[in-house]
Amino acid sequence: MSVLLLRLSGPMQSWGVQSRFGVRDTGLEPSKSGVVGLLCAALGRSRDRPVDDLAALRLGVRADQEGRLLRDFHTAGREGYLRADGSLERRNLIVSSRYYLADARFLVGLEGHEARLLRSLHEALRDPVWALYLGRKAFPPGEPVWLDDGLCAEGGLESALADYPWLGPTDGNPPERVRVVLEDPAGPEVRPDQPLSLAERSFAPRRVRTAFWPAPPVKEADPCTSPSSP
Repeated sequence: MSVLLLRLSGPMQSWGVQSRFGVRDTGLEPSKSGVVGLLCAALGRSRDRPVDDLAALRLGVRADQEGRLLRDFHTAGREGYLRADGSLERRNLIVSSRYYLADARFLVGLEGHEARLLRSLHEALRDPVWALYLGRKAFPPGEPVWLDDGLCAEGGLESALADYPWLGPTDGNPPERVRVVLEDPAGPEVRPDQPLSLAERSFAPRRVRTAFWPAPPVKEADPCTSPSSP
């Protein structure tokens, strides 16, 4: 098995899976449909193309920094405006509540048998065809999604997520435990975010399990060096 690791970090991100009418929700971690959409943007793959190969990858998410759940009270439109002929067009104000995560950091892993597919995704994330965003187009990444050492040719999803250094700030300390959500056919939780078609916005349920792992390793800071004297 090969694994591709991504860093999803930014001031704001939103991963809605059941938004309806005036409420736009967000999950507490990236959704599979959102991650697949991000990969399609990196590849330059349009919405009307199949996503079976990407949807078949097994997803795991490690929440290195949970972030804060916030709500934006959003309004659109206005009560009325004048047409070109001078008549008044009446329109109701559209009000919605939009939820998002602030200051969250996630390590996302994708496991699959086809090493060539994961290698092409790794290359695409380094130089994406279209702009990447964290669930909504208004939420760009605060750090590169691409990780230089994010392609793991050996080992499984669990070991890749457990061994990769913490993504938090270099001057901070990781929490004692991190929440990990792993795709598992026998998992007790259901997420309605298995993408079938991005063009038709159709999704199937998938099963996951949540665990709490010990703090990941902390990356050692680069030594401070100064140029040698002539």
